[in-house]
This record gives sequence, C-alpha cells and structure tokens, in this order.
Amino acid sequence: MMKNAVLWFVLIAAALSPLQADADSKHPNIILLMGDDHGWEETGYNGHPDLKTPVLDEMAANGLRLDRFYAAHPSCSPTRGSVLTGRHPNRYGTFAPGYSLRPEEVSVAHLLGKAGYRRGHFGKWHVGTVKAGSPTNPGAMGFDEWVSHDNFFELDPPLSTNGGPPVIHKGESSAVVIEETIDFIEKAGTREQPFFAVVWFGSPHEPYSGLPEDLALYDGLPKKYADRAPVSLTSNETGLRVKRPLGEVLRERYAEITAMDRSIGTLRKFLKTNGLHDNTLVWYCGDNGTPPSGALASPLRGLKGQVYEGGTRVPAVIEWPARIFEPRVSETNAVTSDMLPTLCALAKTPVPDSRPLDGINLVPLIDGNLDQRPEPIFFWNFLSKKKPGVKSIPWIEEKWQEGTTPLVKLSKGIATRNFRNVHHPEILETDYHGPRVMLGNRYKLVLHDGKGEDATKVELFDLQADPAEETDLAEKEPAIVKSMQTDLRAWQLSVLKSLTGADYEK
Repeated sequence: MMKNAVLWFVLIAAALSPLQADADSKHPNIILLMGDDHGWEETGYNGHPDLKTPVLDEMAANGLRLDRFYAAHPSCSPTRGSVLTGRHPNRYGTFAPGYSLRPEEVSVAHLLGKAGYRRGHFGKWHVGTVKAGSPTNPGAMGFDEWVSHDNFFELDPPLSTNGGPPVIHKGESSAVVIEETIDFIEKAGTREQPFFAVVWFGSPHEPYSGLPEDLALYDGLPKKYADRAPVSLTSNETGLRVKRPLGEVLRERYAEITAMDRSIGTLRKFLKTNGLHDNTLVWYCGDNGTPPSGALASPLRGLKGQVYEGGTRVPAVIEWPARIFEPRVSETNAVTSDMLPTLCALAKTPVPDSRPLDGINLVPLIDGNLDQRPEPIFFWNFLSKKKPGVKSIPWIEEKWQEGTTPLVKLSKGIATRNFRNVHHPEILETDYHGPRVMLGNRYKLVLHDGKGEDATKVELFDLQADPAEETDLAEKEPAIVKSMQTDLRAWQLSVLKSLTGADYEK
C-alpha cells in the first residue's frame, strides 16, 4: 500500500507543468493591473447604471474589495511613480504627467528581484522613456523585460520590446498587453521562478475607440444621454481637441473598459488552467479619478486632477485564493504607495531604510486584521510652474527624456511624449503651496491657496458622515483643523527635503 502511494505521488509530481510547480513556491506570484483614468464609480460592482464589468465584479465578489482605495495623486504619472517607489511622487519630482522618475529611486521591481522574482512590465510606463539607454526605462527600474509605451495607446498599439524601436502590435490594446504578459509568465515558469508582472493598460484613457462587438453593447447611450452637454476630448482623426456628444463618447469609453475587463478575464483563465490561480496575488486599481470626458454617475465630489474624492479614490480589488479565503469588503483607507511595502513583506525582502516611505504594509488588511489605518494619507498637487528668475537644471540629460513611441494625441504638434525632471536645491515658502490634503480615518483636511501670499482656503470634511464632501466643518472644528494643518506642514517639509535630493546622500 505504501509503495502504491509513493508511486502515485511521483506520477502526480511528474505530471505537473513548470507553471504548476511554480504555483507551490514559497513566494506568491504577483500581478499588478492598472486602468488608465478608470474612476471609482466605473464598475458594475460599484453600481454604475450602464457599464458592464463582469470580471472585475467577480473578483470583487470572490476576493478583497477595497472600497476606500486611493491613487497617490489625481493624475497618472505621479500615481505610477508611487506604485514603483512606495513614496509620494513629489519626493522625486514626478509632479504631473510628463515628469519622469529620478534614476536614484529604488523600485519595487529592484527589491523583488532580490527575492528571486522574474519581473516584467507591460503597457503604459509614463514615468520616463522606455527606449534603450534611458536611465528611467523599465530595465533601469528593475524589470527583466518589458513591452511598453512611453504614454497611452489605442487599438493596434506601437510598443517597444526591451527598449527597441516601437513596433505595431495588431489588436485590441488590452488584449495585446495581456498576451505579452502571459508569454512572460510562461517563460518565468520554465525558469521555475516566481513572477512579478506589472500590467498598465492604455484604457480607458481618451481618445476612445473600441471593437464593434464592444461598442454594440452601448448602442443605446447616444439617445439616452442626448440632452447632456458635449464634452471635449482628443480626436482620433486629427489628434487635436474636439467637442462631441456625451452619449457617443461614453459609448466608446465604456467599450474600452469592457474590453479591458475581458482581457483580465483572459489572464485569470490562463492562471486557473495552469494551476497558478491559487498562489497568484492579482491586484487591480485605477490610477486617478474619472476625467471630464467620462463624467456621469459618480457619487463622489471632483474629477481627475482634483484632490477631492472623485479625483483620487479609485476602484481596487485583490484576488488571492491561497490567502484570501472568503470574500470581504474593506472600508480601511489604503493607497497606491502601500503596494511596495506590502509586496516586500509578502516576499520577505526588506524595504529601503535610507529614505522615507509614504506607504504602509497592508498584509494585516489582507489577512483581515486591520480596520483602522495607523497613519494618515497625504495628497499634494505641487505647483510645478517655473518660478521667475529661477533657472531649471535638468536632472537627466535631455536626450534620454525624448520619447519614441507614438500616440494619437498631439502635443505641440508632435505625436510622441518627452519628459522632464529638474533639480530643486532649496526650499522656498511658496513650495508649500498647491492643493493639498491630509486624510485620516474620519476627517479630511483640504487646503487651497487663494489670492495673496498668505490666503489659504481651508475645508474639513467628515468622510464617515459625508462621503460626498458636501458639508465643510472647518469653522465648527478649529482644533481639528489646527492639529491636522500642523501634521500636514510637517509632512510637506519631509517631502521637500527629499525633493532637494537629500535622500540620495545617505
């Protein structure tokens, strides 16, 4: 009997593919998925009146649904930097779209590489150029391979493979990047390595497009929203701004979201078929709130670019059957900066101790043991306009900041994107300005600069009682305001010290 049992075990072990064997490794496989401009309300599980997102809905129903998950910034490049570094993007000068990382930053890919992971990036990069030789391309930031774009992309995306010249990849863009991701996972399996894949979709960023079968799902929208004002967005024909009826625009936007959702389903099916599903952490989120061209049904105040909830709160779900055994909904505040310390904890590799992080380890939340965040989350739209009389000194040689992958949207007449990052050797009082937020477990402080050097608009919201940020409590709660202002100012000072480059001197 014992001999038969041993023989049976050997036969089963021999039948396992390299991919299935890897699923039993001590480290979980990790996949980070991110939609581009995908707002909190734009999922079926969050009650959207029109959108069809069956895969994300299923993940939310089966896994850990993060209902108070935030992008670290209300725009894309800064948020992506926070995922990679665990730090607020103002610390290293990624102030807005088109600003790069600094080469001195330590990324989550660098750190997971030390734990033995095979690392790949697929899709939108947008924190520097993806070409070979760039000091901030995915390879320089710790990835073993990449099939990526400097910015966003539509159908038939032009992508660079490991820094090479861009090549057109025929097909729906989300399906294309998932196909490349699956190829990467298969190769990682043959090496018997755990894998770390970062998949940043080009959808649903405007200009919008879609496959006929996806567009057909939303054929009723132009008539349904015929009374709404036209919206401004990029023309797929000219690359310039154009105004179009909201219903037509939403039809195309929602087609992109549904196609992205379907591609996630393709990835999940692959993981299940190859025995990888149980021990693979799949984490989806958006990079900022809904843009004006997609605004329709949000219960939250604000849009992309604003520090109100509608600009920073995004859809987020984690699926990991080996550790998340039953579905849960979390109301605990979490942010994209938390990804690095969380993944490092799971991979049992230390985070950098030579520089401040803004994220926290969310493993207790994943395990159901955290319902109150131990420290606040801060947001800050840095005023990055050049100051009179101050010379900007580039942090990176300009030739490495010139993009190569084309996109539909023209900028100053060109169809590629260039990046910038500049030295900031001293801290000025005006550097503290710009819309900024301290978000606690209950209260949210919002500061805006008004006219004059000292004029500041102060707002305080009780998000537990007022999630739509309709009632300003600043005058009623001066003690809370004062305390939070003090903490916010101290955090800003820490960020500005990092911005000068002080973190790299340790």
